Formats: sequence, structure tokens, C-alpha cells
Amino acid sequence: MAASSSSAATVKPSDHSSPAEETEEETEFCRGFKDADAFVKHGLGAVVAATKASAALPAAGDEFDLYRSFPAFQQFCASQGDRLLHCMSQIMQHHGCRSHMRDRNRLTGLEDRFDLVVDSNDAVLEKVGILLDEASGVSRTQQPVMPAGYQPPKIVVSSWNRRVSFSETFHLLHAKNIQRPQLKFKDKVDNSNTPFVSKIFIKPNAVKPLPSYFANKHIRKERPEDLDVPAALVDFIHQQRTKEHVDDMFSHPYQYELDHVVMPESLKCKPEVQMYKPLAESTCQFINTLDDLVALNEKLAKVSEFAVDLEHHSYRSFLGITCLMQISTREEDFLIDTLELRSEMYILNETFTDPAIMKVFHGADSDIEWLQKDFGLYVVNMFDTHHAARCLNLGRNSLDHLLKVYCSVNSDKRYQLADWRIRPLPDEMLKYAQADTHYLLYVYDRVRADLYDTGNSQPTLIQQVWAKSRDLSLKKYVKPIFTEDSYMELYRKQKKSFNTQQLAAFRLLYAWRDKLGRENDESTGYVLPNHMMMKIAEELPKEPQGIIACCNPTPALVRQQINELHQLLKQARETPLLKVCAQTNTIVNGLPLQLDRCYVSFVFEEEEEAAAAPAHLTVAQQKAHSIMGSFENPFRMYLPSKDIHISKNAKYDPSSKIYEEAKQAGQKRERAASDVGEESLKPNVKVSKTESETSVADQSTKPAQKKQNVQEPEVPEQDFKPFDYSQSNFKIFAGKTSAFFLSFFICIFFFDWCFQGTVFIACIFFHR
Repeated sequence: MAASSSSAATVKPSDHSSPAEETEEETEFCRGFKDADAFVKHGLGAVVAATKASAALPAAGDEFDLYRSFPAFQQFCASQGDRLLHCMSQIMQHHGCRSHMRDRNRLTGLEDRFDLVVDSNDAVLEKVGILLDEASGVSRTQQPVMPAGYQPPKIVVSSWNRRVSFSETFHLLHAKNIQRPQLKFKDKVDNSNTPFVSKIFIKPNAVKPLPSYFANKHIRKERPEDLDVPAALVDFIHQQRTKEHVDDMFSHPYQYELDHVVMPESLKCKPEVQMYKPLAESTCQFINTLDDLVALNEKLAKVSEFAVDLEHHSYRSFLGITCLMQISTREEDFLIDTLELRSEMYILNETFTDPAIMKVFHGADSDIEWLQKDFGLYVVNMFDTHHAARCLNLGRNSLDHLLKVYCSVNSDKRYQLADWRIRPLPDEMLKYAQADTHYLLYVYDRVRADLYDTGNSQPTLIQQVWAKSRDLSLKKYVKPIFTEDSYMELYRKQKKSFNTQQLAAFRLLYAWRDKLGRENDESTGYVLPNHMMMKIAEELPKEPQGIIACCNPTPALVRQQINELHQLLKQARETPLLKVCAQTNTIVNGLPLQLDRCYVSFVFEEEEEAAAAPAHLTVAQQKAHSIMGSFENPFRMYLPSKDIHISKNAKYDPSSKIYEEAKQAGQKRERAASDVGEESLKPNVKVSKTESETSVADQSTKPAQKKQNVQEPEVPEQDFKPFDYSQSNFKIFAGKTSAFFLSFFICIFFFDWCFQGTVFIACIFFHR
């Protein structure tokens, strides 16, 4: 483009041109080009020539380093580079794009320039596409043509879709093509499946010194054999090498200081409320350099209290990122770019752990964890206004409500869902962040005064809030650890009943999502939201298109890994489909099932009936035995109970269900006897002669009875007895019991005889 414009600029018409030449110039497409084809050909030739010239430059490596050693070559490269950057900046400005191409102060200047070029190319290509559509007759701004008599549907305005109320409450500001700030971090984000180890390596305001294990963390960088090992494992290996105490690895560094901290004397009396400056009149300083951060720490060391708040982002990171820190004193406000100063934030430990300085938070449950996780910061002597609002019973404990009650300020929550990774931050977001801590010290004075008055001019309630805040400072960040049973917690929350195949699919999807999120540093909600994962596990689609159909909209990583997900679901469908019940945990084929509410089940293999539960088991053990037996034979649950009482009238009534079951049982035994043969039937228990004769008589009468039943069912005679399921088991149990007691008495008699004989021989020996 630059070459074509320069060549076009060299073609200048003469001052004394004829009218014919002027008409030719008026009909030209561009100065020096008759039509668009000539312009395109010339531009293409210039691009090809520039490409060939760039290919002739010295390649990166030894050849380039050799040329780079000459000062003349360095000056030439610098001058040509500035010229190219200037031309590119002019082109970007012409198209309305950002054009800060000469910023060399930042370490990531080359990456920023590349991103600017990519964004500019996208903008230029978008404009080219619009112009081509307009040239071809397709206008994107043209309204669609509606047929005659068409009336658009009316939109019913209700409380959930009022546009005005929604826009006033929330404002979602998100950058689509933002560069991931994790790429700029000096310390790589540790998403390994290991416990969290504190980042602290110096301990200001220490009463108990920091263990040498934390202070010598820089040794880790000097050991090349441990570079690829997770931080927790490296620290554990280092502890084993140095033979230090293992518990120090996961302990709170300021545990001793917080246990012995004393409430300041200033909290024991009623405070004097100091008025605040209006937000428009207060000064706010944005800190993004190390020198400014050191100067801020010196200012904070001179005050008696300051307010703190954090802005966090958790959607495009597995563990989350703290993007901004707001600090306010009585005179001015500060906004710290924690993405830029992430590795230097430990400097603030000098003031954050000073017991003489009060740190005021509101709802610091998450803030305490974020400070430890991202910066290695700890808080000593803190006051949480959220706990103060709870002690005062204000009804609502949010900061928005406190500002409305004490300051008569309606806080702007439009940027509550904003993406705080955006750089540079818009002025609206800066004002929103400043307002979070600007009024907090005034609220701190007011709630203390109310607590003092509510406690009958005694600091009892203030001491209670301060103690809760101290306990909150002892909170330690716990890293999410993946285990084989991690998916069960989410499964119980959903309150759904899955069979073994669905539960296996849910388990595999949960493990796949956790692994992919750790590798790509993405949240599990971004990889695959919970409701989509439950939908896929419930439907078990057989094709990749079915997986995509369960996700609306389809996450990017799901579309990329669709083949792997298809294989996981195929593996889940190969799991045997067993009977699953709810509410009681039981392990079947390695899967924890819940037993209480049963539904239809299928088993495709014929299995023998489970043995009866031993009589020496308790009632609970017998029930568990019967439940496990139902898994071996799912139709066992439909058999009649052994303990139920059956009347004699029901046994001999042809219209009763008991009679039909007894008759069917007799037919099954008869068919089994005819197939196997009478010779192969060997009784397991010895029976009396009368019982054997009775069984033979029954078998001789059953074939004739079967023929009669085939033709027409008849009423049985009075001597017919249906099969009793408990009779044979009772005889078996009685026989085993008698045999056990017989052998027991024989053993006692034998040991008694041996003992008497031994005593007799001993007496004879000593007598001699």
C-alpha cells in the first residue's frame, strides 16, 4: 500500500496540461491508474517485490548476528523499522484503529504490536467485505422487506424482560479478543493436582520467624532437575532433603501472630466520625509501576487505617485471577494494576501485616484467599464491615445497602459483571472501582458508633466483630484437588437418578473437563458448563452431532475435542446396565450407586439364585445381603417373602395368586427333572426314608397332573400341597446346626480325655 501510494505520487501532471488530458485525468480511477484492474496489478507487483526483498534479508541465527555486529547495519535496520512503523501507524489511523506502534518501554512491546496489526487487519478486511457487498448489490444496512399485511409479534413486557430495569442494574462489558494476561506472568500459574503452598518468602512484622523452608525458595530455581515438577512436590522433596518438619509446608505463616494479636485501644471507645470527600472531588492514582507501588507502601505505613477491595476474574482461568486492587485512605484513593505488578505485590506485606494499622474490608471471605493465592499477601488486624452489619441486624448486609443507609449513595452496579482483564480500563470502570473503597472508612466509623451504642456504651459487640474478623484472617486458601469421587458431590447436588451407564458417562466427562481446564488454564464452566454435562450424560448421544445438540451454544473446547468426547460416551455405553437405586451408597463394578428407590433394570446373563443370608447375621446385615443378592439376580426381588403368613384357604383357592405361583413352581421343577434325568439328581442333604418315598410318589403323580393341566385346569385335591420356599432351607439349616453341635461335643470329649490322660501320666512320673 505504501509502495503503491508513493509510486502514484511520483506521477504528477504538468502545469500546462491540455483540456483533453484533464478529461482523461477525470476519468482515471486513481491518479496514475486508469481503472481498478491496473491499480490491483500494480499493488500485487509491489507486494511480490517486497516479499522477495524480505526473503533476501539475513535469516535469524548466526548469519543475522554477524550482520548485526556492524553499526551501519544496526542503524539501517533501525531507520527502516521506524519508517515501516510510521507507515503502518498512518494506515491504522486512517482506518480508525489504535496505532501506538512505537511503544518500546514495555517488555511485551513486540506482542502488543503484533496484536495491533492483527486487529487492524480484521477491521480493514471487515470494511472491504462491506464495500464488496455494496458493490455487488447486497447492502447490510438495508431493512428486510416485509410482505403486505404482516404484523410483527408483540413483545410482552414483564418483570423478567424489562429492558430499562436490566440496563440500569447490570452492564456486561467483555473483551472478545483480549490477550490472556497469564502469558505475561513471570511465575507460571500452577494448576497441578497438588495442594497449595504459600508464595511467601519474606515475613515482615514477624514475632515468630519464617521457617527457612519458605525463605530459601529461590533455591528451587537453581535446581534444573526440578523445573518440570509441580511446586508442592518440589517443596516436599526439598523438605525431605533438608529433613525439616512437613507440617510447615501447609501452615499459615502468620498463625502465631494472629493468635497473639490484641485488639487496638482505639476500638474500645466510641469513634469520632470523620466526613468523607465527594467522589468527584477526591483524587485517584492508577499504579502500574514498581516505583509507584513502593511509594504507596510508604504512604500506607504512615496512616492508622485504610480500606481494601479486590476485583477478580474467574471465567477464563482455572483458579481465577485477581485483576485490580483498590485502596483508600482518608485523603486519596489508589487503584493497583495487579496484572502488571503480580510478582511485586508482596511488598505490601509490610503494611498488611502491621498490627498497628487497621485494614477495613467488606465481605473478605474471598479476598483473603485471593490475596494468598495470587500475591502471597496476609492480613493482620482486620475489621470486616459485613460482620458488623450482621451484628446490627440491618436486614441486608451488602455494601450497596450500607452506602445507601449511611452515605445516601446509590452505588452503580452496572459493571458488576465486567471483564476486569481489559486494559486500558474505561473511565466508567475506574470510577466504579474507586467507589467501592472511597466511602468504606466512613462506613467503618458509623458502624463502630452504632455497635458501641447498641452494646450499652460497652465495646462488647465491637470486640465480637473484631474477633470474627481475626478468625477470617486465619483462613487458608485450599486448592481444588481432583479425586476419583469428586464428581459425586456435583451429582448429589443435581438431585437426579442415573443408571450405571449414565453415571459412568458423567464420571468420564467430569474427569475430562477437569484435565482440560488445568492444561489450558480455563475454568470448568468455560470448558463445559454443569447443565450441559448433565444433559450429555443423561442423553448418551451415539453420534458427535448429538453431543453438539446437547450444548447450546457449543463451547469452543467441546467442538475441538468432539471426537474424544464421542469415545468417552462410547466407553460409558459399554458399561453393564445394572439395577440402580437412590439414597444409599453401594459400590458395584467400581461405581458408587445409591440404593433406595429402584426402577426398571436389565441383566442379559442368566445367573443362579443367591444363597440365603446366614442366620447369625444381624437384621441390617441380612437386608444388605438380600440387596447384594438382587444385583446377582434382579428377578429375586419379585419372589414371595419367606416370612409372610399364607392362609390355608389361599393355598387351595384356584383364583388366588398363591395357588398359581405354587402350580408354576411345580411345573418348573418337573421340566427340570425331565431334562436332566432322575439319575443325575443327587440330594445335598440326607433325608429320611419317608421323605424320599413321598418325593418319589409326588414325581410319579406329576406327569399325569401335567397332562390334565394342559387340557383343562382342575381344582386340586385336599392332599395337594404347594411348594414351601422356607421348608427346604429350614431343614438344611437344622441339619447343619445338629452336625455342628455334634462335632462340638465330640471335640470337647476328645480334649477332656487327652487332658485326663496327661495328668495321669504326669502323676505316675512324679511318683516314681
